Amino acid sequence: MRVAQDLGKRSKSKRELPPIHLWNPDLCEGVDMRIGRDGTWYYMGSPIGRKPMVRLFSTILRREEDAHYYVVTPVEKVRVIVDDAPFVAIYVDAEGEGPDQKLTFRTNVDDLVIAGPEHPIRVVIDTETGEPSPYVHVRDRLEALIGRSVFYELVELSVERVLEGDPVYGVWSNGGFYPVGAYVDTVDDETADGEASKGEDREDARTN
Repeated sequence: MRVAQDLGKRSKSKRELPPIHLWNPDLCEGVDMRIGRDGTWYYMGSPIGRKPMVRLFSTILRREEDAHYYVVTPVEKVRVIVDDAPFVAIYVDAEGEGPDQKLTFRTNVDDLVIAGPEHPIRVVIDTETGEPSPYVHVRDRLEALIGRSVFYELVELSVERVLEGDPVYGVWSNGGFYPVGAYVDTVDDETADGEASKGEDREDARTN
């Protein structure tokens, strides 16, 4: 596979991202590449166990206008099936407080991203299960799925604000505020039913 060969040639300069926006090679058919929801890369059905190779692949990953992902070199490109997001945020560091707070995420391929206007956080709620899927923008059209334990840390750091008339919980980072969940009323149904029952009893007492 020429993609792997080209990557090997670039291993010495892997700290710099290649200019993949300048490359427009032909599509190479018949190559099965996939990224699982947990960030594991697969080649022809088998996981790629070498982290340096995964890191190199991640530097030449591109999402194009057709919404598909491709590993791109100057001579060819291979489509990559992505189960969710191409990266996973596995660590977050919080520095400062309030609007001055900065949240720095580290991904499974060692990218460091400071959340903010250029790298916003968003949370998608599954309409059927109610489960949140949080993401942070990494670069271009690429995002990282925020891991569950990291998301719990964000929830711990969240503060309440009123947005468009509704209270929400969110986190500050680099001057931006990013909702991580809606305000939840602490009065449960049983308590509400009890209060309603007491109100009815008081109404009956007044009429008797």
